[in-house]
Amino acid sequence: MARGTRKTAVLKLGGVGALAALLFAGGLQLASAGENGRPATTAATQTVNCPTVRDKLPAVPAAAAAQVERELANLDQEIARQNERLARQAVRPEGGPNFVDNAILGPLRNKRIAVLDRIEIAFNRIGAQRPDLDALAACSLNAPGVPSAVNGGATQGGDGRNGAGQNGAGRNGNGQGGNGNAGGPDGNAGGAARTVDCPRVDLPAVPAAAAAQVQAELATLDKQIAEADARLARLAVRPEGGPAFVDNAILGPLRSKRVAALDRIEIAFNRVGAQRPDLDALATCGLN
Repeated sequence: MARGTRKTAVLKLGGVGALAALLFAGGLQLASAGENGRPATTAATQTVNCPTVRDKLPAVPAAAAAQVERELANLDQEIARQNERLARQAVRPEGGPNFVDNAILGPLRNKRIAVLDRIEIAFNRIGAQRPDLDALAACSLNAPGVPSAVNGGATQGGDGRNGAGQNGAGRNGNGQGGNGNAGGPDGNAGGAARTVDCPRVDLPAVPAAAAAQVQAELATLDKQIAEADARLARLAVRPEGGPAFVDNAILGPLRSKRVAALDRIEIAFNRVGAQRPDLDALATCGLN
């Protein structure tokens, strides 16, 4: 399978009869769309709908850029984590009617308050005017199939466009704006953090009986990407290790985690009697 830029993993569901099964499996729905990486016929869970922060910031002083970048990566990591939880909820529902509000959206708001406060402090610490980001803490839910907007990209040198997760809940990569990587070739130099470059996961037609499990694993892949990006953002602030640190401590473990998630996707096909796709070539990631 050809490796391309980050785009949505396409889940094609055949047959009108799949709709009832998908709706039963935690509120999944069929959504059709067009080309250029948009979902074709897709089984999708709901995703969190959080205000983007990068595009609301004033000009970021150079002395605060690395810290701000790290906190933006933390915001995206938390979005990916909660999207993964929503995907699991679609497979194995738990709690009552207020479960999502009490167990997902409420704690997410509290975590965002803390991160947004650290961004404000990063400005204030170097004598810049402190931005007011309080209104950006609360999140809601997107309709099934609508991706989460995230803050991926470089604070400097990029176009700062909003993107979404690469796979199940996503749209077109991690929203990386341009190259904008002030770091060195190993990602350890200061400035804006680098991000991981993982192959998109294009799938054959997904059987309705496997759709919820596949969606959950795609959300897991997005979470892994967000966690690796957050680690790279921290590395831009506090370099550690030698020239092979990124390969050994970030890209290597990421590959191992992707191997496991991709294997679970293959098993989900096989378990319902469908032909098992070969996704082994999609495990290895590089750096943007």
